[in-house]
Amino acid sequence: MQCETISPSRRAVLGASGALFAWAFMPRHALAARGRDARFVTIILRGALDGLTAVLPLGDPDYEALRQSIALHAEGANAALPLDGFFALHPSMPNFARLFRAGQACVIHACATAYRDRSHFDGQDVLESGYEIPGKVDSGWLNRMLIGLPKGEKVAPGAAEKVIGLAVGANAPLVIRGGAPVLGWAPATLPPAGDDLALRLMDLYSQRDPRLAHALQEGIATGKIATGLDNASRGGPGDPEGMKHLAAGAAKLLAQPDGPRVAALAFEGWDTHAQEIGRLARLLAGLDGAFAAFEQELGPSWKDTAILVATEFGRTARVNGTEGTDHGTGTTAFLVGGAVKGGRVIADWPGLKEAQLRDGRDLAATTDLRAIAKGIAVDLLDASATTLSRDVFPGSERVAPARGLII
Repeated sequence: MQCETISPSRRAVLGASGALFAWAFMPRHALAARGRDARFVTIILRGALDGLTAVLPLGDPDYEALRQSIALHAEGANAALPLDGFFALHPSMPNFARLFRAGQACVIHACATAYRDRSHFDGQDVLESGYEIPGKVDSGWLNRMLIGLPKGEKVAPGAAEKVIGLAVGANAPLVIRGGAPVLGWAPATLPPAGDDLALRLMDLYSQRDPRLAHALQEGIATGKIATGLDNASRGGPGDPEGMKHLAAGAAKLLAQPDGPRVAALAFEGWDTHAQEIGRLARLLAGLDGAFAAFEQELGPSWKDTAILVATEFGRTARVNGTEGTDHGTGTTAFLVGGAVKGGRVIADWPGLKEAQLRDGRDLAATTDLRAIAKGIAVDLLDASATTLSRDVFPGSERVAPARGLII
C-alpha cells in the first residue's frame, strides 16, 4: 500500500536545522496545580504506531491468530516484557518497563482521536489541531492550551510575550503552533561554523539591527544549553539516536529555571506496512531511549513532569502479506514522568474477535485521547475544563477529562 509523502510545505516551518528563534527565556506562568513547577511534553509519532505490537494483549485468546508471524510471546529469546497479567511490552522498551514498575509510566490502550478514517495527513491534522475534523491547521491544541492557562505572580506585569512553549525540530509540530510565543530549537545537521562567526555577526547586527542582535544572542544561549556545546549531527527524528538527541536537548531547555515549560516533538517513520518486526524494534528502542534522556537531563524537575506520546491512528489487527500491518483505528498511547500515577494499563479492552473489531479489521477505540490530554492539563497545569472543551478541543464537551493520571 502506497502512503502519502508528507512534505515540508504541508506544515509551517519555523526554521532550518540549527535555527533558533526570536523569543527566548521570558517570564513564565505561575506554578501549576498543587504548587508544582510542572513540565508537560507531547511527542507525536508520525506514521501510525502499531499499538498491538508496542503493547501486546497476551491475555487475549485471539491475539496470536491475528498477529501470526509478527506475534510476540511471553517466553523465548525475544520475550515480551510483562506489565500485568494481561498486557506485555515490546522487548525494545526496558526503560519504560523500569519506569512502569516504579509507578512513573502507564499505557493507554485501545485509544484514538475523534478521527475514524485512515489518511495520515488528515489523521495528523486531527491529532495535532485538536479539532474533530481535518483541515483546521491554523493552530494546535497545545498552543491554545498555553494561551488559556491561568496567569500568576511569576508572570511579569505588562510583559508583551511570555514564552513557556518549546518546539523541537526543524519543522515545528502543528500541535504547538499558534498565537502563544514559542521557542524553537533544532540540532545542527551542517558542519559547525568557525568559533568567531557568531561574534562577528553579533558585532554586525548590534550596529545595524539591535533587535536581531538580541535574538541572535538569545539563540546562541539556547543552543549552548540544548546541545551542551556539541553541534555534531546525531541523526534525525526517524532515527533512534536522533530521537535521543532531540529529547536530551529539549530536556536541557525545560530544566532551566527560566526556560519553557511545555514542549512538542515529532518522531517520524512509524508507518510499518512491511517488515514490521525489525523496523518497529528499532523505532521503539529510540523512543525508549528518549524517555531515558528526558529522565536524566530533567534532573530534579523529572518529579513534576508528564510526557504524553500519541499517534494519528493504529494499524490493522491482522498481519498483511509483507509481514506488516496497514492503516487502522485503535492504538496505544504512553504516559511517562515523575508526576504520572503509573504502574498500570488503562484500557476498556474491546476484544479481538472478528465481531469486536472495527469494520472487521481494526482494534476498536474505547478511550478518547482528548480525555487523556484534558486530564493531564487539568491536574498537572491547573487548566480550566471549560476552556479545554471550548477553545483547546472544540466540540469535545461530552469528553470529560480523565482524572487520576497525575499524582
